[in-house]
Amino acid sequence: MSLLRLFLMSSLMFCSSAGAGGELRWAGDSEGGAPYVFRDPRQPDRIIGFEVDLMEAISKKLGLKPQFVQNQWDGLIPGLERGDYDVAVNGIEITEDRRERVAFSTPYFHTFEQLTVRKESESIQSLSNLSGKIAGTLKYSLAERLLKEKGEAEVRGYDSQTTLYEDLAHGRLDLVLLDHPIAVFYGDPDSRLKPVGPPLGELAYGIAVRKDNPELLARINRAIDELKTEGILRDIYDRWGIWNPRAAEAFGDPTPSRPAHELKAYLEALGRVRGWRERIAQYWSYLPLLAQGAVTTIELSFLGMVFAVAIGLLLALARLYGGPILSPLATAYIELVRGTPLLIQLFFIFYGLPNVGIKLSPFLAAVIGLAINYSAYEAEVYRSGLQSVPRGQLDAAYSLGMTQLQALWHVVIPQATRVVLPPMTNDFISLLKDSSLVSVITMVELTKVYGQLASTYYDYFGVGILTALLYFLIGLPFVRISRRLESKFSKGRVTIA
Repeated sequence: MSLLRLFLMSSLMFCSSAGAGGELRWAGDSEGGAPYVFRDPRQPDRIIGFEVDLMEAISKKLGLKPQFVQNQWDGLIPGLERGDYDVAVNGIEITEDRRERVAFSTPYFHTFEQLTVRKESESIQSLSNLSGKIAGTLKYSLAERLLKEKGEAEVRGYDSQTTLYEDLAHGRLDLVLLDHPIAVFYGDPDSRLKPVGPPLGELAYGIAVRKDNPELLARINRAIDELKTEGILRDIYDRWGIWNPRAAEAFGDPTPSRPAHELKAYLEALGRVRGWRERIAQYWSYLPLLAQGAVTTIELSFLGMVFAVAIGLLLALARLYGGPILSPLATAYIELVRGTPLLIQLFFIFYGLPNVGIKLSPFLAAVIGLAINYSAYEAEVYRSGLQSVPRGQLDAAYSLGMTQLQALWHVVIPQATRVVLPPMTNDFISLLKDSSLVSVITMVELTKVYGQLASTYYDYFGVGILTALLYFLIGLPFVRISRRLESKFSKGRVTIA
């Protein structure tokens, strides 16, 4: 099956499967970490977490099959609004500003903020001791708001909770303020750290639903109430070790916590001392997941570059030979696209265009975004190549009776191709790496898989080397092909036999 066919099918499949009956499509960010939604350290191709258990229980009540959709955390609400999935569930705090955009279920979990410091620290016991300190927390969280409102500490916002506690242990931060479930899995087990102070504030997590779907919201609320009454929610939170006084008060259940089997299994899986053979076997087990991400990266990069080169050539020709109408338009396009970040362009294509009735699948949006962005750069590469061909070549073609189009196609472009091959190859390598940005629009490519595995195992070094090696192996054949083409062209041959 060709990549172009895959490209077209992915768009059709998205349009035909979105909102399909019999499934409850719920979104979260499995790179966010434990205990919400994350990869099982014992079986990395499996997604686990207390919210995975929650959605399985709710889906069972609704008579639906749960279907997890990966999306970056700060894209969960925008993705829900554009209809990519039915609900968003990932420790989303119920706040008034979020209520303006989406509807929330009744809270399925209550908790608080936990302050964590290094073991030897005695100067920080509460939020009143933060003057001159460096505080870390997650971006866009209630903890970040609390720290900024206090205004005494330098607040650093992070994308990942795993690196927060590592930075605290290494002295890059003086304290971390995060939700209690996160502290249970990342702060408490670390012998270099300790929790301090009383519980801070109260958080209520809710399931986000589009405002135009009140029927689904009502069904989910009934399911939550039934699970709460039947003790199933309490059992889930006990197993994950996150039952706490705030939840006990909200549920009206003061009985002591029961054994946290999932928490124990998680800590045992991470805390085991592995020999070099077992570690190699563990890295080997990552390869299927990394290979899946690599295939997506190759598809995106190849298709994106093919369209970028084609569009770029047309833009270069329009800029040089398009006359008073096409030339300024091509110039404006090139400068506009080159002057804006790829990330903004991806957000605009994926989340912005649905506002005017254009809704694209994640794969299609990613390819279009990469193609548009790099077409501007390829246009300038081709322009330099076309201008490197002596004007006399074009005049000679005209003297032979060729039209301008024939002269460009048969004389100028073949000579320019030899000049543009090296920079075009460099641009492809850059596009290959920039494809990692498409994770913001629900695509799971190679870098996203790396982030999921690294955050699960606290292993950014070993998994990072594997991922870097895959990127190198992906790009190497194209570099070799480019060198062969350069060698052929330097001998005056335009094609490879």
